[in-house]
Amino acid sequence: MESTIIDGMSNDMVSALIAGGILGIGISVIAAIALIWYVFQVIANWKIFKKFGESGWKAIIPVYNTYIQYKATWNTKIFWLDVVLSLLTILNDVGGDGVISTICIIVSWIALIGLLVLKIMREYNLSRAFDHGIGFTVGLFLLNPIFKLILGFGRSEYIGNATKIGTKR
Repeated sequence: MESTIIDGMSNDMVSALIAGGILGIGISVIAAIALIWYVFQVIANWKIFKKFGESGWKAIIPVYNTYIQYKATWNTKIFWLDVVLSLLTILNDVGGDGVISTICIIVSWIALIGLLVLKIMREYNLSRAFDHGIGFTVGLFLLNPIFKLILGFGRSEYIGNATKIGTKR
């Protein structure tokens, strides 16, 4: 006869129940931290948008907030290139073994590399718009949430779209 910890449950069932509970708590803690971090990012972006002279609520709306950032720091035409490249990355999910599938994967990877280059350039232009240089760009690229908090809450002042005012760094 098998020993039980709780009437009607085997040791394996109790172990699985405990493991599931621990996993659930772990996932809940991670989700709570992610939510708190997201709120900090929304607040930082809100403050950055206020420095742009835009309404803070525009920072909350996905995709539109990226458009506003392009408008304030670079060029909205490049935003549309960003959108097209983002859409092309889904070609990587095309199934099959044929030539078309291979071409789709190659196009997807080229689009992904293009997005990476655009991300670096977008962060550079954001950095320039606040009169910072390459070092701040690296920070925005590698530690984006922290450097966005620095831009939002720090003393950095928006000097304008550097690509339009001709600021050279």
